[in-house]
Amino acid sequence: MSVGGPLQQLNFDNSYARLPEHWFQRTNVQPLESAHLIAFSPAVARWLDLDPCSISPDELVRHCQGQPGWQGVDPLAMKYTGHQFGMYNPDLGDGRGLLLGEVLNRKGERYDLHLKGAGQTAFSRFGDGRAVLRSSIREFLAGEAMAGLGIPTTRALCLLGSEQYTQRNGMEPCAMLLRVTPCHIRFGHFEYFYYTEQYDDLRRLADYCLQRFFPQLLQLEQPYRALYREVLERTARLAASWQAYGFVHGVLNTDNMSLIGETFDYGPYTFLDYYEPNHVANKNDHQARYAFSRQPSIVRWNMAALAQAMLPLVTRAELEEELGCFDALYQSAYLERMRARLGLQAVDGDDVELVEQLVAIWSEERMDHNRFLRALAEWRPEHDPQAGTLMAFCTRPEPMADWLRRYAERVRQEAASDPIRSQQMRSVNPRFILRNYMAEEVIREAHQGDYRPLHGLLPLLRHPGDAHSTYARYAGPRPGWAASIYLTCSS
Repeated sequence: MSVGGPLQQLNFDNSYARLPEHWFQRTNVQPLESAHLIAFSPAVARWLDLDPCSISPDELVRHCQGQPGWQGVDPLAMKYTGHQFGMYNPDLGDGRGLLLGEVLNRKGERYDLHLKGAGQTAFSRFGDGRAVLRSSIREFLAGEAMAGLGIPTTRALCLLGSEQYTQRNGMEPCAMLLRVTPCHIRFGHFEYFYYTEQYDDLRRLADYCLQRFFPQLLQLEQPYRALYREVLERTARLAASWQAYGFVHGVLNTDNMSLIGETFDYGPYTFLDYYEPNHVANKNDHQARYAFSRQPSIVRWNMAALAQAMLPLVTRAELEEELGCFDALYQSAYLERMRARLGLQAVDGDDVELVEQLVAIWSEERMDHNRFLRALAEWRPEHDPQAGTLMAFCTRPEPMADWLRRYAERVRQEAASDPIRSQQMRSVNPRFILRNYMAEEVIREAHQGDYRPLHGLLPLLRHPGDAHSTYARYAGPRPGWAASIYLTCSS
């Protein structure tokens, strides 16, 4: 029995398109030449009440291209602003993407369909409004990988290629990505209305966000303050997830911050191959503003920018009080994530020091911490007192031996048996993680018209704890040539 309907029966109800006209520009998709389907997410299709097995690739491409489009879509480019590398930029907006509309599924869940690479809009500035295959593949892979790790993220229903080219790093093939998420509201939407002194629109935006995303807050005495607090908590948890897994966003501008706490707008991101606190993923970031270790403080800075934009709605003192909770919220969420990765269910006051000691070893040794934690999941203190496998990650054995003794003592305080601890650790410590060289290999083959490596990679990312024996090499250290991969904002 089919669990979904054909593409033309998607239930569109476009609430954002019913907001004031000066909030966006209505415009149509500009089709690509010889567009074709490259990749597809069955899980995302099910969000939209679609049966993945009943979708025709050619039909999906035609609908994305607007030839014909979905009945009920109302494409628009959203206007927003934001702080980029710490400087306010008033000229931002959807310059290469269109919000096609909002799908309301049978559960009452609402999802935005946003097409990246749809052509020029009023906010394209001097750009052509196109996305290239390289960056589109990276975003598609990232969404699937983050979902596989349990980190909040936008995802894509599909990735389209084409025979059309544009100038980026030389001439590159154009692509389109149909991003799906409950929310495309950015911190920058609030900043736009604040800095242009459109305070009535700012209040209306806050009301819209409360009604659509956080209706449970409407009955509170101070719903706007509660809105800010909700965003703060979600964003702190998100940053904690990044730090626990070694994810480096690369461009943490306020226009790349989602109101609902999802990882948003993937650019020159990376997962750390080796634990380097000062690692900068984006080679355009010459001041290392968005280095890995700085991400929590930058996220807090972005929350301060959102607080500034909400001053017409909430008093400064109240916003400062809420913002003052960020560090404690972040630290609590980070420790929770790390306890899970270490297989610790109970709470112990010494866990902070235990985690800090381990992170210091990772940093000093430039260790592949994700591979280490996967190996730790298999360690049995009573069977392997020398921990030879774990010691192989180190050049100096003494600090690690000391930490392992401390960890073994901590584990003995747990109620769960060793096999249960290992099983729990395997569930949150991936065997496979999306490394830059893996994406690079896929991109190189895709540029030659071969999408099989991309399709082969997807099961690893969606189920990163499984064995996937055919791709066992991806569970090992990165190859030497991967050190030369160069990522910039265009990535």
